[in-house]
Amino acid sequence: MEKRNVARVEIFGFFFIVIIGSLLHFVFEWSGGRTWVAIFAAVNESTWEHLKLVFYPALVFSILEYPFLKRKTSNFFFAKIVSFYVMPIVIIVLFYGYLAIFKEDSLFWDILVFVVAVAAGQYANFKILTMKKLDRKYKIISIILFFLILVPFLTLTYFPPQNILFKDPLTGGFGIIK
Repeated sequence: MEKRNVARVEIFGFFFIVIIGSLLHFVFEWSGGRTWVAIFAAVNESTWEHLKLVFYPALVFSILEYPFLKRKTSNFFFAKIVSFYVMPIVIIVLFYGYLAIFKEDSLFWDILVFVVAVAAGQYANFKILTMKKLDRKYKIISIILFFLILVPFLTLTYFPPQNILFKDPLTGGFGIIK
């Protein structure tokens, strides 16, 4: 597949992740607080819950695009796992970075951080998809890294560690707050 076509798919993915991730911010509340919805939707205002807003839409988009790109690009699984890690890391670094500088939270900066994180993840994804084929060991590493990121996203909303990443700054609570 031509780089231009891969770029188009990944740009579409950028908008998909931003739109679906933005909606996921409200889905838990819209569901009436259904516990099962907490797996993929933000349940409070903690940084951790906001990381789910990039991870799950990126995962869904990856599943949707796989049939179209699997034979037309190289390194699909490695590209995806890199993006799954880049987006949350960028959010954490930029969010706590701007808080250190400005000393207060800002909706404008929060949204900008979210958009920049998605853009960074999609860009990294595109670069790896269009590289020459990597050794098979990268596919194996990708599978291991996938489960290392998936398990925390599936469980830590229900069993959050008591640290700043998981603390809701509005209530001081952790995880699902009732």
